[in-house]
Amino acid sequence: MRFFFKSRKFKIAATVVSVLLVLSILAHIAGGILSPQSDLLGTLVAPFQKIATNISNSVTDLFQKFESNEQLILQNAALQSEINKLNEKIADYDVLKNENDFYKNYLEIKSINPDFKFSNAVIISRDTTDSFGGFTINCGSLSGIKQYDPVITEAGLVGYVSQVGLTSSKVTTVLSPNISVGVTDSRTGDAGIVTGSVDVIANGHTKMNNLQRASAVAVGDYIVTAGGGVFPSGILVGKITNIAKEQYSSALYAELEPFVKISEIRQVMVITDFAGKNIINMPSGE
Repeated sequence: MRFFFKSRKFKIAATVVSVLLVLSILAHIAGGILSPQSDLLGTLVAPFQKIATNISNSVTDLFQKFESNEQLILQNAALQSEINKLNEKIADYDVLKNENDFYKNYLEIKSINPDFKFSNAVIISRDTTDSFGGFTINCGSLSGIKQYDPVITEAGLVGYVSQVGLTSSKVTTVLSPNISVGVTDSRTGDAGIVTGSVDVIANGHTKMNNLQRASAVAVGDYIVTAGGGVFPSGILVGKITNIAKEQYSSALYAELEPFVKISEIRQVMVITDFAGKNIINMPSGE
């Protein structure tokens, strides 16, 4: 608003208004002095009196508009302040909700697996050079994280910790060829090895290899971790969407859709310890 009063247009308008005000005042004074019989001068004065009245009304309207605009500015500032406070409350609510969701999921998993020890972690960056969804979390060795610790969500297996720093760690996902997870079909008990493959990554899927030709696995079966190594048993991995033969051999494999949508997760749980943990059998490719 202060820039308007300094503008060239305002200065010109103010000059015109001032001149007209002076003329109207003189006309008003002359009109008061002259008798009603002075028709000629009365006729000359009348237009200036009308101008004076119009100017007076215009000036009044102008200042009323400025006053109204100033009130609007103050009201907008007050409303913006309220909006900022509401946004802060929403952000705090989101953080609290995420924490509550984590602890709810944590307690549910903990009740089923009382031997599990967890560390909550948030994804702080994703590796854009990793076609298999690798990412970095905000926890490292200072939080008790170790290499090959399993990473999960309430939906199932995400992968495992492949690199550990003091305050952050790199996670390799079940989509990666660098991972190797012993699994079983929850319905039939058939065993296999889950590892990522470029053949199915376009669908966001992974593979269950080493299937016996006589196995009874079928599309729609749920695949879970077998346990006995890096990963505890019974963690959901994915659902079979297709069964096929390898291109250059007679071996069978099952294509899996992971239960965890890797690209959508924001928060994970790292299993720092569990009964029967054994890291002697390291995952292949690491």
